[in-house]
Amino acid sequence: MTADRMRIAIVAGEESGDILAADLVSALAKESGKAIELSGVGGSHLQALGLETLFDPGEISLMGISAVLARLPQLFRRISATADAVVESNPDCLITVDVPDFSLRVARKVRAADPSIPIIHYVCPSVWAWRPQRAADMRGFVDHVLCVLPFEVAELERLDGPSATYVGHRLTHDTGLSAAAERQKAAPPREPRAARTLLLLPGSRRSEVTKLLDPFRETVETLIARGMTLRLVIPTVPHVADMVREGTADWPVKPEIVLGKDARYEAFGQADAALAASGTVTLELALARVPTLSCYKTDAFGRLAYSMIHAWSASLPNLIADRPVIPEYYDHFVRAGTIARHLEQLAGDTSARAAQLDGFDAIAAAMATDRPSGEIAAHAALEAMRKHRG
Repeated sequence: MTADRMRIAIVAGEESGDILAADLVSALAKESGKAIELSGVGGSHLQALGLETLFDPGEISLMGISAVLARLPQLFRRISATADAVVESNPDCLITVDVPDFSLRVARKVRAADPSIPIIHYVCPSVWAWRPQRAADMRGFVDHVLCVLPFEVAELERLDGPSATYVGHRLTHDTGLSAAAERQKAAPPREPRAARTLLLLPGSRRSEVTKLLDPFRETVETLIARGMTLRLVIPTVPHVADMVREGTADWPVKPEIVLGKDARYEAFGQADAALAASGTVTLELALARVPTLSCYKTDAFGRLAYSMIHAWSASLPNLIADRPVIPEYYDHFVRAGTIARHLEQLAGDTSARAAQLDGFDAIAAAMATDRPSGEIAAHAALEAMRKHRG
């Protein structure tokens, strides 16, 4: 580190991690008053800040055990090559972002090769859900963890993990979600027989869409058969949009397929209820105050992993609230009849809807921070770097 420049090595895989990393880098430049030189792996947001990525980060954005196993030899080669490149760049700090099965292996190799490099991990691995021994293991090669969920700092301490800071979640400062939430609050009472706007979010990966479109269609057919008039909206992403259009072309009600963040949040503000694939989208919907039911279908390896999971829920809103807020159904429990009846309750002015909205308010309060997450993360990262350097 010089008086006017800081060298940061970074490893970020998925789009969400790339956004977090870019936000942190920008905040580090502002907090430190230094220009940032980047090296490592990242997507378009980091590349816009000057990163020349070692390889396409899509190679490490893999979902499901079967997908990882199919690419295992290549992943191990990438881990070694990335660690070697980080050490060679002699950075002032290594920041790994999410994708823990890749990035933390890189971190371990970097620490072994050069213990003088501070290592910070952004987005706590789900040690509170499965493989809790990873928390204590991380102490050997991670100096500090930047957590995006409010309960994770206490969980890392309980599991003897590294020191950690809750930096907040970028979604809590998203003005689009805030506007959708305000629109939901201002919505007039729902007439019992009026049409309902139902959001369907079958996931952003082709494997998710393949598994969930059929159960979603069966749910729609059940709701119609039970007398509900529906307007269907599917907010999706470009790389699965054609797949969604083809898969819904012969549905009894033709859904509106919308792309882009603005259209997505506009739909959130209009929705009476949502049926969504389990994941971060359920937290988006909770912060937008859209009553939601979550479901998911795993592959064969995922089903084998059930016995290893320790968390009482797979829903982020439930874990943050520390109580059941969003109903969740998985694998053979994804049944149209059950889901349809639950959505009927959530889409009307019922006690079930009121209870969920009360839970959403508790979630928003638990996640609130007084500054944007990038600023808090930058301050914590610089303190961890100073502490490691002595």
